[in-house]
Amino acid sequence: MIPDDVVDEVRARVDLVEIIGESVPLKRSGKDWKGRCPFHEDKTPSFYVVPEKGFYKCFGCGESGDVFTFLMKRSGMEFLDAVRTLGARYGVEIREVGRGDGEVDPLRAHHEANAFARSWFQEQLRHPEKGEPARQYLDRRGIGPETMEKFGLGFAPDGWRNFREAAAKHEIPEALLLEVGLLTTSERSSEPYDRFRSRIIFPIESVSGQVVAFGGRVLAGKGAGDAKGTPKYLNSPESPVYHKGELLYALSRNRNAIRKEGLALVVEGYMDVVSLSAAGVENAVAALGTALTEEHARLLARYVRRALLLFDSDEAGVRATFRAGDVLLAQGVHPSVVTLPEGEDPDSLVRAKGAAGLRPYLDGAIDVLDRKLQLLDEKGYLGASDGLRLAVDKLLPTLRAVRDPALRDIYVARVAERTGVRRETLEAELGGGPASRPRQRERRPEAPPKPSRVSGLGAEKKVLLVLLRMRAWVDRAVERIGPDAFRDPVYRAIFEALAERAGTEDPLSGLPPEAERRLEELMGDPEDLEHTERLFEDSLTELEERGLQARRDVLEEELRSADSLETERRLLGELARLRGERRGEWKAARWAKGRGGDTTALTEERHG
Repeated sequence: MIPDDVVDEVRARVDLVEIIGESVPLKRSGKDWKGRCPFHEDKTPSFYVVPEKGFYKCFGCGESGDVFTFLMKRSGMEFLDAVRTLGARYGVEIREVGRGDGEVDPLRAHHEANAFARSWFQEQLRHPEKGEPARQYLDRRGIGPETMEKFGLGFAPDGWRNFREAAAKHEIPEALLLEVGLLTTSERSSEPYDRFRSRIIFPIESVSGQVVAFGGRVLAGKGAGDAKGTPKYLNSPESPVYHKGELLYALSRNRNAIRKEGLALVVEGYMDVVSLSAAGVENAVAALGTALTEEHARLLARYVRRALLLFDSDEAGVRATFRAGDVLLAQGVHPSVVTLPEGEDPDSLVRAKGAAGLRPYLDGAIDVLDRKLQLLDEKGYLGASDGLRLAVDKLLPTLRAVRDPALRDIYVARVAERTGVRRETLEAELGGGPASRPRQRERRPEAPPKPSRVSGLGAEKKVLLVLLRMRAWVDRAVERIGPDAFRDPVYRAIFEALAERAGTEDPLSGLPPEAERRLEELMGDPEDLEHTERLFEDSLTELEERGLQARRDVLEEELRSADSLETERRLLGELARLRGERRGEWKAARWAKGRGGDTTALTEERHG
């Protein structure tokens, strides 16, 4: 680990404007700098860099952080890599220390054992005799020496103790090899033996490039699919350094191509990724023997906002496609579905027709919701009233998953159009529309609230208290506010956890320690939230208006320093739009009102 004083020294030496300015054109605005936000489609400069305080902030999408955060989000670096990169650039010696026992990395031995295994497997593949069957197999699959080397492919020869004996010569403890899954035992015997035998080996790397696990594909004719049930693919078990739900195969190698293309191809297996790379398609990744997880999607979202799903077209593949699509949408990645010819997968297609043969299918990818509608229509769900209810039930998870408000609005409109179900009804089903709230005439007049400590709580805490008791209302909150509405970083973390689990009752696990402590306090809060609906609405409105006020302040500052008629007109137009988004009137409206409400006349007058 890197000591805090070293991190602080790097932070102090870094020229924040220089680092961010290399990828974002910045213009001075008083003491600060501004530009178009690199994290969302920013039509007007809403991205501010504050060098005096060492942070950046976008008032459009809410992204914020320091120089390390910027490199992590923009370039996909891990935190330690960002510190090392900036330290080398600004002449800071990066000193790493152990965590109490003098060892730099408490998992160093695990990484070294995996590194030794990768090297040994590669040696076996290169061996003139032992590796010949594996090389021939890979050659038939279109995988040449260059691709083998690029992905570090190896071979585990047939035999029960080949790797075990090689590791013993290097005095690598068997207990460690069992822990990382390179050795295993059986129910009949406790004696360790090689997990991987007679298999092509695919090293699995972390995003920073460290080998953390392996996947093995059995050689054809060596038991794949036989009566003994030998699995075609065998993966390392979870270990202290490997958690399959948190890693995507080949992301460490293909992330630059993914950023360059602005698109990730999500496929099902190692061979698909490797075959695509051999054909010149470098922007593919694969989940590691599991369904696409929330962490997978969050990881992918660091590099790209669009993904194409290339899964099998059978029933199980279709289900996996739509599950993955919903997970990606929840993390802000927009998925589309690629439909390949029956019986084909990316591997077989590029082997037969090359990258050019795959291109028409990628170009013909269909938005995940449109593909769902298409399949429902083909099965007759949209043609009869008794099927529409089932169709809506199948579409709601996708509507609930969408994180992007604009895309969600488009999706709701599209479903309403295709099913004939009113938009208001769909919004009610989602838990956030007007129909989900009782009509005024159906509600009893509320008595004046009794004095309560609740009235003295901040809006942030009130919203969380309500949401923790009324989880079905999370969607309503997410429609109106984002995490950045919470100034308290601990409350923000709790809200993010709730938003990620919208539509479920899943526990809020994995929070930082302070957030876990605060969550316990909120869950045990004895307050009786009288008039919950009104309390919730008022608190949301307060947070909304606070965010709008901050945006208004920025626009007014820009207006005061505007240097052209066109800029002033645009800024006044934005102020007018914000005026319609809150209950009060903005100062810009008062300016215009004094001139008959004509903002054009105002800007022309100011410019003489």
